[in-house]
Amino acid sequence: MFAHIQLGVQDLPRMTAFYDEVLRHFGMVRFTDLARVGPAGVLWRHPGARWPQFVIDRPFNSEPATAANGSQVSFLAASREAVDVAWKSALAHGATDAGPPGLRPRYAEDFYAAYCLDPEGHKLCFVHTP
Repeated sequence: MFAHIQLGVQDLPRMTAFYDEVLRHFGMVRFTDLARVGPAGVLWRHPGARWPQFVIDRPFNSEPATAANGSQVSFLAASREAVDVAWKSALAHGATDAGPPGLRPRYAEDFYAAYCLDPEGHKLCFVHTP
């Protein structure tokens, strides 16, 4: 299990607003006040749990943030309907379609997923598999 996943972003306020909308569909809540972003960045987690966390921030080295080719962050959804809602929410808030909701039998018979690129090009997957 991972402790946290962190993505480098250029526009912290815009990307915070995007992930506020998308991550609420997975029960994750932001625990960082944008007026007081510290060295840990902006983080979301499930209420009552410290880990795992999803984090965004500007890169520590002050160079431009870039989306990594071949990288993907996948969020486990409670149902197929939750996948659909999260994907539609992401698209409504600036994401680009990278694969509509549906079964992906090449991975597993019950692998239901949708894909998008966040507003800065990071690939996201919303998946339900019982």
